[in-house]
Order: sequence, then C-alpha cells, then structure tokens
Amino acid sequence: MRIKIYNFGRIYYTIIMRQLYLFVLIIFLPSFVKAQSYEKEIEEYRKTIKTQLEQDAYGPLRKENVQYLSYFPADKKYVVEAKVNYLFNEPSFRMPTYDGTSNEYKRFALLEFELNGEKTTLTAYQSVSLLQNPKYKDYLFLPFLDLTNGEETYGGGRYIELDASTIKDNKIVIDFNKAYNPYCAYSSGYRCPQPPAENTIYQKILAGEKKYVGPKNERPVNKNMAQGFTDKEKAIILSGDKESKMHVYQVTDEKELAVLRTPSQDVKVDDPLLEILEKRMLLTVQDPDHPGVGIAAPQVGVNKNLIWVQRFDKAGEPFEFYINPKIIWRSKLTRLGAEGCLSIPDRRENVKRSYAIRLQYWDKKGNIIEENIEGFTAVIFQHEVDHLYGILYPDRLEEQEKNPDVPLNDKIQFSINPQAVRP
Repeated sequence: MRIKIYNFGRIYYTIIMRQLYLFVLIIFLPSFVKAQSYEKEIEEYRKTIKTQLEQDAYGPLRKENVQYLSYFPADKKYVVEAKVNYLFNEPSFRMPTYDGTSNEYKRFALLEFELNGEKTTLTAYQSVSLLQNPKYKDYLFLPFLDLTNGEETYGGGRYIELDASTIKDNKIVIDFNKAYNPYCAYSSGYRCPQPPAENTIYQKILAGEKKYVGPKNERPVNKNMAQGFTDKEKAIILSGDKESKMHVYQVTDEKELAVLRTPSQDVKVDDPLLEILEKRMLLTVQDPDHPGVGIAAPQVGVNKNLIWVQRFDKAGEPFEFYINPKIIWRSKLTRLGAEGCLSIPDRRENVKRSYAIRLQYWDKKGNIIEENIEGFTAVIFQHEVDHLYGILYPDRLEEQEKNPDVPLNDKIQFSINPQAVRP
C-alpha cells in the first residue's frame, strides 16, 4: 500500500510539476520568446554593422580589424521609453569635435527617462547641415557620456541615432544596446563630435559597443568624393579674368554669411577652372588695400577646399596654394596670438591655436602630401582650414572661454631673433 501511495505520489507530483511547467510556459513564454527574438534582432543588427564596415574600403576600419569590435550582451533593461520635451527657437551652436574643429547643431528636445531606478535627462540634437537635406529631417543625434568611459568603453563617449518620426504621444524609445563608438575610436582623420557635458549619465551603461582594442588606422583618402564646381561657383570664377581680384564675402551680409557658414567639399584637381580661381584668389589676398596672410575659397563664394597661405616658415615667405587641405593632427601645446579676418571687418582679437599641426593636402597631380608645420604659419593654416568647415575665428573665442588652459609661462620660455618677422 505504501508503495502504491508512493507510486501514486510520484505520478501525481510529476503531473503537477508538468502542469506547473506548462503554466509557467504559458505565462512566461511570450516574454521568453520576445527576449530571444530581441537578442536575435540585436545580433543581426550588429552583424549588419560589421558587414558594412568590412565592405567599406574608405571606412574607419580595415577589413581585418573588424574582428576587434566587441559588445555587451543584449539586455532589454537598457531599452527605455523617454518623455520628449521639445525645445523651440533654440539657437544653433558649434559642438566641438575630437579633431580640433566643430560642427553646427541645434538642441531638439530633452529626453526624460528612468534607468536602473535613476531619473536621467539627455538632449537630442539636430545637425544643421543635415537639416538642409529633406531626407534627414527626422534624424536625431544622441551623444552621451557615462561611467564606463575609459574603462569598459571608449573614453570619448558613444552615440545613438534616433528617428523623430517614431515619437508617439511625446514618447520615444531609446535603445542603449545600439550605442556605438565614434569613428575616432578606430581611426584618425574623422571629425567626431564630443558629447556635451549636459549629456552625462552618472551610472555605468553596460550596453552597446565596448572599447575598441584593435590597431588604430589612419583614415584613407577617398578621391572619388572630390567634385567639380557648381554652376553658381563657375559663374563667380568666370566673373573676371586671371588678372582680376575677387569680392571678399563679409559676415555683415546675411547671404554671404550663409556661404561662409557652409562646409566645403573636396575639389577635382583636373577641373579646368581651378587655375583661374587659384590666380584670382592670390590677387585678392595680396590686394594692397586689404592685404592678408591667407584666404580660403568660401571667402570668395566658392565652397571648395582650397586655400592660399603665406609661408613665414620658408625663405622668401612665399604664398602657396593648397588643394583639399586637412589638419590630421594638432599639438596639445597652444599659443595665444592676435588674428583678424578679411571677412570680418574692424576686428582683431587674441585666439588660442595649436602651436604645431600635421597638414595633409593634394598636389596638382592628385598625390597626397603630408608635412608638419609650427608657429605662426601653423596658425594661418588653422584659421584658413577653419573656413572650409564654416568656422569663423569668433567661434574659437567662445570655445577658449569655456575651456581655459594651464599657462606654462613659468615652465617654458620662447624667444625670437630680433631680425626675424614677428607674427
């Protein structure tokens, strides 16, 4: 009898446990399947990213280095719904980039959410340049810093992309599992925005992409991106012959300021109008009535990456023409010196610049040249290259007010020969 009870008891226990198991499956299987489905979704998302990087010959990672990308496991607790508080009539501002320049953005909305029991607010931004393209009208940029930076993740913070069209009832979903590293984490030569301090999360976000530990690359030059002059630019170039100077655009004119604020593009070295523009720009910067030490193509209405610079670091202090110049390195050591600008009348102020730079540019045959430049000549290059990004020197004044440096007057002393030209 006991054996029967025991056997019955075992059978009963088995049935109960099986029912309980089925009950658990009925209740929790949808969540389990969703979790599995979500993990699969993130896995496929990351595979797509890796495939795109492997296939991009001009991307930030060489194909053999994609293997070094790593991620935190997908975790749905890092998928949050945020309340959207729109910001209206926000002025544009320049968000500094890790290459020493800046990009123009507008604050779009404050995103309020709770994560791991803590209330957090981040700002979503819109790129001013992308807003000019209807295709990107809903693109939102969400850069952020958190307590993993420099340890588990890239020291310069990470990014998330959002779509404004997905906002419903003033709510938007933020998925930190899709947080990714700036290209600067993999390669030099990129203009990666620095997440503003207001977008700091004071906890560890153990989601998304981890720190890149592979070899760092130098960004390859994609010559296929170079363009010819637009019809409007052609008209400006051909408005006079090689012996006539050009009108210098002024910040005091609203339409001309818009051109000065527009980022420029690389130009084809074989464009037949390049030689005419080159000569006319030189005549303009050497105008006895308004002489300068450098000039950039946007200052004469042409948004192409072209500059003239007077080389005070060379014998005879010649003016030299540079095609598609990029500053690919800037020293941490800076100098403070007076600057003026042909496009900004009646102003001259002290601007902080890197003491030394590494310049990359194309020669007239399309060869890529690099050289190191120091001192006042390096300052001229920085001023003119800024023009190519739509940056004016007053923007630098605002930056240096926010980021004071430690003076080295008691640690280093510079001097100059009394016969030398003084910047």
